[in-house]
Amino acid sequence: MSDQRDPVPYDALLLLSFGGPEGPDDVVPFLENVTRGRGIPTERLKEVGQHYFLFGGVSPINDQNRALLDALRKDFVEHGLDLPVHWGNRNWAPYLTDTLREMVQDGHRRIAVLATSAYASYSGCRQYRENLADALATLEAEGLELPRVDKLRHYFNHPGFVRPMIEGVLKSLVDLPEEVRAGAHLAFTTHSVPTSAADASGPVDRHGEGGAYVRQHLEVARLIADAVREQTGVEHPWQLVYQSRSGAPHIPWLEPDICDHLEELHGSGAPAVVMVPIGFVSDHMEVLYDLDTEATAKAAELGLPVRRSATVGADPRFAAAVRDLVLERAATERGLPAERCALGALGPSHDLCPVGCCPARAPKPAAAGADSPYA
Repeated sequence: MSDQRDPVPYDALLLLSFGGPEGPDDVVPFLENVTRGRGIPTERLKEVGQHYFLFGGVSPINDQNRALLDALRKDFVEHGLDLPVHWGNRNWAPYLTDTLREMVQDGHRRIAVLATSAYASYSGCRQYRENLADALATLEAEGLELPRVDKLRHYFNHPGFVRPMIEGVLKSLVDLPEEVRAGAHLAFTTHSVPTSAADASGPVDRHGEGGAYVRQHLEVARLIADAVREQTGVEHPWQLVYQSRSGAPHIPWLEPDICDHLEELHGSGAPAVVMVPIGFVSDHMEVLYDLDTEATAKAAELGLPVRRSATVGADPRFAAAVRDLVLERAATERGLPAERCALGALGPSHDLCPVGCCPARAPKPAAAGADSPYA
């Protein structure tokens, strides 16, 4: 990681996340924000919200972001990085536009943005860039001086993101009964998306079956599986599977689903499974419900021993990785060479999303890219 401590030209870091309800009364309004423009009736949203009501109407994501904010600020102070850290969400308070407005009013003019999504996809990258453009348009209409916002690169293969997950798998394997440990399968899970969105993910030259979204997840799964083999001496069978599918049944989404995969593994005689949620930065609702509740219940029904390994969350190594991403981008923006940490064969991702990268469902302005109206 870089030894430099100079964040110039950046004068702030913005943690940009999805947001989530923090009480029962928040659930439906939150889901209305998420689904705005799709015409979904309130009664249907109440049905969808049952996952949240099982946990008191509270999504864990906001508290996890608060923990990450604390970890980032602690890491920055300990390493002499003078850079304030702010937080804004797409779908719940603190809202992105409000946070950006406060940052501008506080005098910030060059902002690095970390999205809590490590991979290339429309919903994990381009949509955040659209949200940034919407917020900047609002500030412009209010007559405020617009800041320059630069989204930090995808960090799916950064060692500070991958190594905590390797450790999580090793701990989960040890937690399995000894008689099934060596034969345990690794089920690497991520959020399913429509196959059309996956195929168009990443730069145009990486479009194709599964696109960059699938390719990047497969690379992370391979990195973790290889590291587990090197540290244990055991070759654990593994597969990339999906969870949290939504949307119309007639639209193809990435498969197999984790619960279907557990049934298949049980039928083939697998003695145990470790579910590894590589697609999620922290233990938010999709992890707590779809894996810890639904998939774990399916495994119990099958009599299949299962463990779920930890997400990265506020791990100090991830906070250090964010510092590294900020400093490398800052050096690049100043025209200096910068070490760009990345594990595996895919190498470090691009700094600036090119034209045609993870295209929108319909043309819409997006910030922090080659096609941005806010250069």
